[in-house]
Amino acid sequence: DVVETQEHCKSRWRSIWIMYLTMFLSSVGFSIVIMSVWPYLQKIDPTADASFLGWIIASYSIGQMVASPLFGLWSNYRPRREPLVVSTAISVAANCLYAYVHVPHSYNKYYMLTARALVGFGAGNVAVVRSYIAGATSLTERTSAMANTSACQAVGFILGPVFQTCFTLIGEEGITWKLVHLQLNMYTAPVLFGALLGVINIVLIFAIFREHRVDDMGRQCKSINSEGEESGVLDENAEGNIDHVAVVAINFLFFVILFVFAVYETIATPLTMDMYSWTRKEAVFYNGIILSVVGIESVIVFMVVKTLSKKTGERAILHGGLMIVLVGFFILLPWGKKLPNIQWQEIKNNSIPRTTSIEMLMPFWSLQEMQLPSNHTAEPVGCPVTQSWCLNTPIIYLAQYISSDILIGLGYPVCNVMSYTLYSKILGPKPQGVYMGWLTASGSGARILGPVFVSQIYTHLGPRWAFSLICGVVVVSLLLLEIVYKRLIAFSVRYGRMHE
Repeated sequence: DVVETQEHCKSRWRSIWIMYLTMFLSSVGFSIVIMSVWPYLQKIDPTADASFLGWIIASYSIGQMVASPLFGLWSNYRPRREPLVVSTAISVAANCLYAYVHVPHSYNKYYMLTARALVGFGAGNVAVVRSYIAGATSLTERTSAMANTSACQAVGFILGPVFQTCFTLIGEEGITWKLVHLQLNMYTAPVLFGALLGVINIVLIFAIFREHRVDDMGRQCKSINSEGEESGVLDENAEGNIDHVAVVAINFLFFVILFVFAVYETIATPLTMDMYSWTRKEAVFYNGIILSVVGIESVIVFMVVKTLSKKTGERAILHGGLMIVLVGFFILLPWGKKLPNIQWQEIKNNSIPRTTSIEMLMPFWSLQEMQLPSNHTAEPVGCPVTQSWCLNTPIIYLAQYISSDILIGLGYPVCNVMSYTLYSKILGPKPQGVYMGWLTASGSGARILGPVFVSQIYTHLGPRWAFSLICGVVVVSLLLLEIVYKRLIAFSVRYGRMHE
């Protein structure tokens, strides 16, 4: 056994803090534009509809799903600095591309799709971050370190919309630098800021990050990809088989958790624009504030979870988190009789779908003459009549929406950190790069299907169908958790080397 020296401990935790920063920046890269993608897409390419928005959001996760196992495999055999630097550089370049998607005269929506996919590809380094932290912490440090990692991710989700909200002060037109064809406005400034943060991250990885590894007991071990940076002995406790039933179960549960949160993120802007007649700018601003508050709530939850898990265990907390998420989406179901406002301008432009009967529309034609303001702006607000459910689905009250935000903001971080913690403990001392890559890929797959699912179901069937189906998915995940509950234990506990 090699006792960890004080210098080794300091260097190990400095490297872990760099991983926290990398996780934070990866999260910012996603959230910094999430509230403005829809209005920006409408501005640069009027041919894009709400269904294409789903693909824009999903493209980030497609890139991450492809990259995560690759970066994870890379990190198992080579110094982790390599995939970390390459992935961050890809994200920087992709953010710069996003700032220029307005320049082409056609197919702008596809350039945006490509830019977001490349940002997601760079975010595949999440698998490297998680696998490093799992290998660089003892079993007793693991929950706290994973909670801190998820907290940094949550802070990224908080500050991303905050940055976006601050940049709305620049306005939609902003400043144009004609020499390089750059428009600095409320849509491009956030991604350029994200690119700057990425460059800073690369510098810190080179300057501070070092490879370290300890076993479940906290004893210093030699890392197979350290290239002489690490001294110690090989971990003999790595012998034994991983419980692949537990591994698959956690992958599925993590998929569900990320799926429902992706639905929540994607639907926020279109839902509030439809239900509350907010303009594009209002939707970006108000949702940015709401999600920032929810993010602060999430960080508090991460801090509380570290203490609570020592008393109740990770499995019980995961179960409670899923229950809270279920209640959050159930509250979001539309009730009552009040209908949302309709986009009268679309009716005036004869864009009524042919499937809608004339008899059903007659009252709205008469109301149009009474309610259409004489000084209305060019931007239509309200629920578009092309979504036929707008004519018969009750409004989701603002109190419902905010209550749901609070509950999802409570349940999601609990489920997120407990999933990662349980997963890393189940895998034990074996190299976790590829396994973490698959877990990240399952989450990315959820982020792909979530936006596509909700944009299609919401557009064609409305919020009642969309949120009812989400509730059903969460119920299935709760049943699975009950079935595999006793198998979700740490590798060292399973083989009797440590007690739970």
